[in-house]
Amino acid sequence: MSSQPAPVTFEHSPDGLGIGVAAPRLSWHIPDGRTTQDAYELELHRAGLLCRTGRMTGTSQVLVPWPGQPLNSRERVSVRVRVWTEGTTEPSPWSEAAAVEAGLLEADDWTAVPVGAATAQDPDSDRRPARVRKDFTLASPVSRARLYVTAHGLYEAEINGRRVGDDTLSPGWTVYGERLRYYTYDVTDHLTQGDNTIGAWLGDGWYRGRIGFDGGHRNLYGTDQSLIAQLEVTHDDGTTTVIATDGSWTAAEGPMLFAGLYEGETFDARLHDPRWSTPQRESATDIWTPVATATRDPRTLVAPKGAPVRCTQEIRPVTVTTTAEGRHLIDFGQNMVGRLRLTVDGPVGTTITLRHAEVLQDGELATRPLRGATATDTYILDDTGQQSWEPRFTLHGFRYAEVEGWPGDLTDGAIVARVYHTDMRRTGWFECSDPMVNRLHENVVWSMRGNFVDIPTDCPQRDERLGWTGDIQVFAPTASFLYDCAGMLDSWLSDVAVEQLPDGTVPWYVPVIPGGPQWTPIQPGAAWGDVATLTPWVLYQRFGDLELLRRHFPMGRAWVDLIERLAGPDRLWDTGYQLGDWLDPIAPPEDPAAGRTDRHLVATAHFAWSARHLEWSARELGYTEVAEQYGRLADEVAEAFRARYVLPDGRMTSDAPTAYSVALAFGLLPDDRRRQFAGNRLAELVLEDDARIATGFVGTPLICDALTDTGHLDVAYRLLTQTECPSWLYPVTMGATTIWERWDSLRPGGTLNPGGMTSFNHYALGAVADWLHRVVAGIDLAAPGYRTLRFRPRPGGGITWAKARHETPYGSAAVSWEQTATGLNVHITVPAGCRGVVEVDGRPPFVVGPGEHHLDTSEHDRTAA
Repeated sequence: MSSQPAPVTFEHSPDGLGIGVAAPRLSWHIPDGRTTQDAYELELHRAGLLCRTGRMTGTSQVLVPWPGQPLNSRERVSVRVRVWTEGTTEPSPWSEAAAVEAGLLEADDWTAVPVGAATAQDPDSDRRPARVRKDFTLASPVSRARLYVTAHGLYEAEINGRRVGDDTLSPGWTVYGERLRYYTYDVTDHLTQGDNTIGAWLGDGWYRGRIGFDGGHRNLYGTDQSLIAQLEVTHDDGTTTVIATDGSWTAAEGPMLFAGLYEGETFDARLHDPRWSTPQRESATDIWTPVATATRDPRTLVAPKGAPVRCTQEIRPVTVTTTAEGRHLIDFGQNMVGRLRLTVDGPVGTTITLRHAEVLQDGELATRPLRGATATDTYILDDTGQQSWEPRFTLHGFRYAEVEGWPGDLTDGAIVARVYHTDMRRTGWFECSDPMVNRLHENVVWSMRGNFVDIPTDCPQRDERLGWTGDIQVFAPTASFLYDCAGMLDSWLSDVAVEQLPDGTVPWYVPVIPGGPQWTPIQPGAAWGDVATLTPWVLYQRFGDLELLRRHFPMGRAWVDLIERLAGPDRLWDTGYQLGDWLDPIAPPEDPAAGRTDRHLVATAHFAWSARHLEWSARELGYTEVAEQYGRLADEVAEAFRARYVLPDGRMTSDAPTAYSVALAFGLLPDDRRRQFAGNRLAELVLEDDARIATGFVGTPLICDALTDTGHLDVAYRLLTQTECPSWLYPVTMGATTIWERWDSLRPGGTLNPGGMTSFNHYALGAVADWLHRVVAGIDLAAPGYRTLRFRPRPGGGITWAKARHETPYGSAAVSWEQTATGLNVHITVPAGCRGVVEVDGRPPFVVGPGEHHLDTSEHDRTAA
């Protein structure tokens, strides 16, 4: 076991480079085998000076305030920590040093302006992407170099023929007019004394590409396609050189003939000079012409809060079928989001076409669910022999690909699928004795990966791919267990706040694009708009970040104040268009909002729940009077809910599973008698339908908890393990490898759902995984950041063992249990600095400290390893 603390981390940054705050908070794990931290000392190396805080008494080790003077732009500081733990008089050894480096923190740090091709193009037509470049000379050796870069559109930078970074689709999708993200790269090793060249590929991306359904919209944020880059070089002699985008750069059309996120990419290798970003490029200088310059308010340039999109995995084909016409149909065995990489040799001018789809219909790609997303990539070979190619500025959701025009045999390794998503750190795992439940959980993980592509999207394949607020609102508890998504979702919530209307309305998806008649103009919608209150609370609970909760509190407050005005004195939100329990299985394909639960029952329940969360948030933030205000409001709404929607006999006006689930899960039935009646009635409804799913986006994440908490764990397990449609396991029986949008996206006979909205990769209905983690495996938090954990496995459903592990902010926590003939054999891991509350087999809860603990209920034994 290590006697050192783990290296310090900064904010929610993956590496601390280019951080966007002047006083980044610090986190660390205390040494293995220790119990609780009593004190700590921090050591900072900055500008050649060493500074120590001295011994600081306290147990804080997550998001600890910055101990020194705020960072200046570009400043790099090395930080170490050592700790004193309970029962020790001597400190631990110092941790390994970790570096944090500020990005460009002030607007006047920027001199770069947007530059792009000056060629006039029809802004409503498909446009050929350009490249921009600049030659420059460095007069003396380089000691350090940083590239600060972003774009109107997408970029990939190169210096002296080498790719800068390994991220893709940068700078990602934000509300560009208010927040344009820039990235910082250490490019010291890219440069040399003497002649150098910097260049960048440009693409439309979300900035001016076609985005949205029903034909989409172009030029949402502008018509230019521009790079904003600032290369800052520090030489050995202490002098600096700055190469910033300005009118001295040049531009030219590249070998990429077209690139669209929905449509795909066309690349003609015959037009590509691989030395284009080097001083030794071919002498076709006449194609490079002066750039057009634009303007950008540098106050809108922001540093990232989380990781970028990267390739995280490569998958080889499972089967390849060749048709009589010579086309190759490839099954990769897993529905994913990414691109294909080709390694090919053939005659010059050979055109290879790649088409993508999630499922097959009658042995062919089923492209109807893609709607307007053609998802087709085209590569034209040059005469250089074997060559490798992968698209740059597109992504596809697919399991199957059709390859047309391939020269010769399709050999092993010639085509590989590369998986892309925001490169978050994996933090949660689950497994149990039921292979189908394991596949369900794996499907949830894959759907999260496929839909966490810079923003949390609803689906990754068709002409939509939008940041639907309701989807992430219900999925955030699952997401924050599986991956460290705090930085990414914090950034996205900042865009939600930007898009929030002055009256408090939260759009149904963020960033906003023009939509269909139901949601244009933007209007309030329950469950979707409640992302403003519910999701910041979830992130605070899971990551212990009180400042995140504070930043987003005004957004949540504006939302609840709006609903209070809409509801009026009777406290019932019973007006306006609502999505209700979206995609209730009985809803017809053409009207997914037509469920069995009154939409305004759903709306009023969420009004109460958001007001309650605002009360809790205000209390955590120390806003006592505000907490009391919203606590009273939540009570009033709950009372109005009961008066309107609960009948005298205890039944609800919508005698449907979602109605009882929201009433129970949201605490709207305060007395035990009414709660138990509702729980019993919910169980009756589930069993009357033979435990098939009868809930949509709202009810599905809640129903298992509603049943469990009212003594119907067996019925919850019946729901979980049902395999007939609609159910969680029905798609598993049909070979699903991701979560579907509709319970019957693929019908039992193998035909596609006839609705125009049929995705095979949607995470919302996978929110049940949070119940798997907390109830089936039995690991949950009892204090923000998992400082106190609750271990309460509740076996059932024929599952004989289960286990889960979660990397908390304090370290690794785990639980595993196995059913024996006489009881449960349970093993628990509590991270250093934390404690666990154990509830097993109906016994009184007991507390355990950090370390490994074993409990055998048959022997009534509690021992700590």
